[in-house]
Amino acid sequence: MNSRFHIRLALLSATVLGGLSAGMAQAADAPEPAPAAAAPDNSQVIMVTATRRNVSLQDVPINISAASAATLKEQRIDDVRDLAAFTPGLTVMDTGPANTGTIIMRGLSADDTSSTGDRYNNALAIYLGETPLYADFKFMDINRVETLLGPQGTLYGEGTLAGAIRYLPNRPDANKWSGNVDMRFFGESHANAPGADVQGTINVPIIPGALALRSSVGYWNNPGFINYTGIVNNPGVSNPQPGGAIGDYSQQATSLTDGSANSSNIIGVNPATGAAPAGWNVNNATAAETSANTHTYKGANFEHTLSLRNTLGIYPVDWLRAYVTWAHQVTDTNGDQVNSGGVLGTGKYEASKRYLEPTHRTTDLYSIELEADIGHFAQLVSDTAWTKQVEYHQGDNTDLLLDLNYGYQEFPNFTSYNQYRDDRTTFNEEVRLVSKHGGPLSWSLGGFYNKNKDADNYHEVVPGYAAWAGIDRPDDWEYASYTRSNNMERAVFGEATLKITKRWQVTGGARYFGYDAYIIGGTALPLYESYPGVVYKSRSGDTTKSGAVWKANTSYKFSDDLMAYFTFSKGYRLGGVNRVAPCVLPIDPTKQNLCALPNELGYGPDTTYNKELGLRFSLFGGKLRGAIDGYYINWDGIQLSGQTTYGAIGITVNGGKAVSKGIELSFAARPVQGLTINGSYTYNRAKLTEGVPNLIHYANGGSLEVDAQAGDRLPGTPINAGSLGATYELPVGVNRLSLNWTATYMGNVLTRPGNQGYGQTLPAYTTHRAFVGYKFVDQGFEVKVFADNIFDKYAVTSVSGNLSSREISTGFAVRSYTQSVLTPRRAGVELSKSF
Repeated sequence: MNSRFHIRLALLSATVLGGLSAGMAQAADAPEPAPAAAAPDNSQVIMVTATRRNVSLQDVPINISAASAATLKEQRIDDVRDLAAFTPGLTVMDTGPANTGTIIMRGLSADDTSSTGDRYNNALAIYLGETPLYADFKFMDINRVETLLGPQGTLYGEGTLAGAIRYLPNRPDANKWSGNVDMRFFGESHANAPGADVQGTINVPIIPGALALRSSVGYWNNPGFINYTGIVNNPGVSNPQPGGAIGDYSQQATSLTDGSANSSNIIGVNPATGAAPAGWNVNNATAAETSANTHTYKGANFEHTLSLRNTLGIYPVDWLRAYVTWAHQVTDTNGDQVNSGGVLGTGKYEASKRYLEPTHRTTDLYSIELEADIGHFAQLVSDTAWTKQVEYHQGDNTDLLLDLNYGYQEFPNFTSYNQYRDDRTTFNEEVRLVSKHGGPLSWSLGGFYNKNKDADNYHEVVPGYAAWAGIDRPDDWEYASYTRSNNMERAVFGEATLKITKRWQVTGGARYFGYDAYIIGGTALPLYESYPGVVYKSRSGDTTKSGAVWKANTSYKFSDDLMAYFTFSKGYRLGGVNRVAPCVLPIDPTKQNLCALPNELGYGPDTTYNKELGLRFSLFGGKLRGAIDGYYINWDGIQLSGQTTYGAIGITVNGGKAVSKGIELSFAARPVQGLTINGSYTYNRAKLTEGVPNLIHYANGGSLEVDAQAGDRLPGTPINAGSLGATYELPVGVNRLSLNWTATYMGNVLTRPGNQGYGQTLPAYTTHRAFVGYKFVDQGFEVKVFADNIFDKYAVTSVSGNLSSREISTGFAVRSYTQSVLTPRRAGVELSKSF
């Protein structure tokens, strides 16, 4: 109980201090002399530290958007999955609590969409304070979230291809006690239980002016709305398809197969129309047959997340500040946020699975951040951090083995599940000097060291098969593998800015980096070995690389309210080694081989060249503020999702070129006192400019392949997306009434490059959210009634597999095709208390 409590309280971020400091920061510049008129406009100003200096967002000469604590709270943005709807250029395919989701910046993704999201994504960086890590910590007690679009690496230790997202937490205050509590209670359509989210923060000055502790804790109990149907009652004994074999094999002549002997028992989709084979989407089982063999688990995709963050602020002298942080988060769920696309008659919120698919994720962060003022010359900033992420997952593995067509389906009660554990530890050190001396030249210089160790263990189980086949293997292990990898990066980076005139500045930056990657892995086939032994056949591989990237930027302030900037920069993503066990050569074709050949073990870095022209404006006395930019990105040596020759295991490969171009707009308007209108819009066109031979696999087990072609639109990102919302606040005596309505739009998305190989277009959709709030100002208490996805919009957000995955194999309906779906309507009440 205690362990689970400490596990879920880690990095959840969303509080409300940004608006206060922002309003005070602009008060001096407010054009209206009357305080009553100026206050609403001043509250739009947000102070950011993206350039390593504390400046107004309006004065930052690079592309950055910032969500204040007030915005995070107002829109109920709990983590990065909710952020994209309000951030131009950012797309997050929400695939549920089992993973972080798939994060894409400016269309820079050439991979098929997925219903399982990302465990790790090195195209971008996510920071908590000064510490880089890739984890979906909750936005709990966060001052603001800054999103930087475009390559990063001359200001930040973690160099990136596409951009960075920074969670900036509130710091301990050694001068006063403070705290807050926030509670939500809600109902959710298509769920069978209510939900409740609770979080609280307390700030304790231990030694006034010198030492303080700030602690935050939160628990998210979100109900599931996906029902897992078809779970076998007794694995290896119960029939997973109690309606019996299906399929009209007279269709075989027109089915989509590779024509080989091992495809003779496969009925694929119609090659002309892409229609699923007859019977694939029909359940023939009677109620009695169903209950005797299978059962349904309701709400499998629930989320139970416990998050904790403790920060000790140490201020021994005026020129030194230290922050010691422990953050801890645990997430549990029993299934993915998917449906099965209609297989065996399943509906919009049903997944036809033979097993539950629990995920348990734990993240721990320990960091020491130091800020030391070296007189009036510079500030020294140091971040030393160690993080550990552990994930355990069990999945329905039956369809993978059916796809491999090894004949397991001859066992009439055949099912399979896999168990996976991944342990990732990271140590990083970043030291940075930032000038303070004033004058026309300012600069920053830093060094970065990062060491990442990853260990995973995986095995597949085929319950009852060994006994049926006469094999002495009581544990029913069919396949096992392990990998151990070490990646190390070193970098030096810096920028210098020269103010040529009061209004015109130029900036140049560079980064030199080097990395080493090493992997060792092994595979075993326990069904061919004497129990209880698991004999791994192991191989190793390594790669190393060094290089440089750069940045050039200039900006001109036409007035205090209008600034234009231009940036030309190069980004990169590290290469590495694939986390797949190497093949033992020569290959034995009579056995199951799931491994990587020598040329499949590693992959190289890819690069982007980003050109961007932007404009920041503040018009009508600050009543309209915003930014607009246009960008053009050349992407070369793209890291792509491929698969191994043996076993069709997912790996990373290099190939092709692409272009991404677009426009991004964000604004906040105060046309009259009390009314705020916020909006954002993104236009993106991303396409391949050089094809990739045989990239896209489809049909039985991916046995057929097709080229990705120049001109193919990249998947995962809409051409158009945006949001528009209005908040009206009016005083009620000393108290305040707030009303908000916000709409978000997501354009259509392709699931595969150019929709080659039986990809599909996911339709556009619009959702609405609203709240009515009443704040008792003197008591620091607020109550809200809210609703998200008000009209209960159903939409498919992502897909795993492709239309050709809908097959019948020896009478078994293959269920590997899944669709991630939008969270349905939530409505409830929120209570907040500050003290």
